[in-house]
Amino acid sequence: RLLRTARRGLEADGIRLVGGLRDRDDLVLEIVGEGVGREGTAVAGEGALHRRHRFGLGLAEERLGGLHRDLRGLLEYEALVDDPGDVLTRRHRHAAGAGLAGLVREDEEDAVGRVGRGRQEAVRGARQQAEERGIDLRFSDAQQRQENQIAAIRSFVAQGVDAILLAPVVATGWDSVLEEASEAEIPVVLLDRRVDSSEDLYLTAVGSDLVHEGEVAGEWLVETVGDDECHVVELQGTTGSSPAIDRATGFRNAIEGADNIEIVRSQTGDFTRTGGKEVMESFLQAESGNEICALYAHNDDMALGAIQAINEAGMNPGEDILVVSIDAVPDIFRAMADGDANATVELTPNMAGPAFDALEAYWADGTEPEKFIQTESRLYTQDDDPMAEYEARKDLGY
Repeated sequence: RLLRTARRGLEADGIRLVGGLRDRDDLVLEIVGEGVGREGTAVAGEGALHRRHRFGLGLAEERLGGLHRDLRGLLEYEALVDDPGDVLTRRHRHAAGAGLAGLVREDEEDAVGRVGRGRQEAVRGARQQAEERGIDLRFSDAQQRQENQIAAIRSFVAQGVDAILLAPVVATGWDSVLEEASEAEIPVVLLDRRVDSSEDLYLTAVGSDLVHEGEVAGEWLVETVGDDECHVVELQGTTGSSPAIDRATGFRNAIEGADNIEIVRSQTGDFTRTGGKEVMESFLQAESGNEICALYAHNDDMALGAIQAINEAGMNPGEDILVVSIDAVPDIFRAMADGDANATVELTPNMAGPAFDALEAYWADGTEPEKFIQTESRLYTQDDDPMAEYEARKDLGY
């Protein structure tokens, strides 16, 4: 019965189960990954299955489902090599992960692996910077999923890249995969967001002060509304991510002394335009629209989705509801020029530059950079010629 369950799950992902047997306390599966070009025998001990069970996977079939996910990831990782049983057992010891990029140095040309998708501003200019420096940048789009990022990191480790750039989608769950990169002597540079792991596991982190970004947005709102009563709705980023946590903290720090400003609704829009629109629609229904004074969004994409929802509700964004967000992407400047948005806090486009600088110094003579390299944040409002900013940024690809 267990093998039938495994076969159904594996074959759904193009993995052919050749056979299986119980050997003492081990479940042994012989598998072939179609189109991957590797095959072998993978061994997962009962302890590994029970470990999965402790992570909340209940019945035997579900434990096999956890094993199936590991096997699928292992094939994507292309790691069924000399000792596939050892590789699989090692995978069971690690938590699921997120996204990054890899760099590989080959003689006079460096090659870098990058796993994203993360926030768009975290990848601004990376390809141009890499090309100018003669770096081979290998990009993996993780689709905002931590498990995809971890699989990509392991793939880059297997490829033997010289460095990895990681824009983590969440803050936790990175220890094991970062340890793997460290054991392979591959430096990891965090972009935009930091992680709750030992600083020994990554070379440096490049990003803005996320708490400060939220404070800048909150200070703008406090100054703009003055003594008027203001009910605020908040579109938070991905739950558990450091930008969502820190930008919420910073905004609250800024409005703490303003008794006339109150956050009445707060919900994640997952950093997406669609999510922002859907959640804003629910806010407008719950708060009767005209009771909302301002929208604070943890990124511009959610704000742009919310602007669409406000328009469709027959209200005027930027006037009936003030809109302040973070990122300074081109479309938010166009919205500001149209009067639909009021302010945005910029995260510098050049994160890859400081990251590459740190890596090149490290490669040259082992120089260890500071553990956090802070980039600049700037507030833009409707007074800053937003249409000119849009024209200057519209072809940047983010």
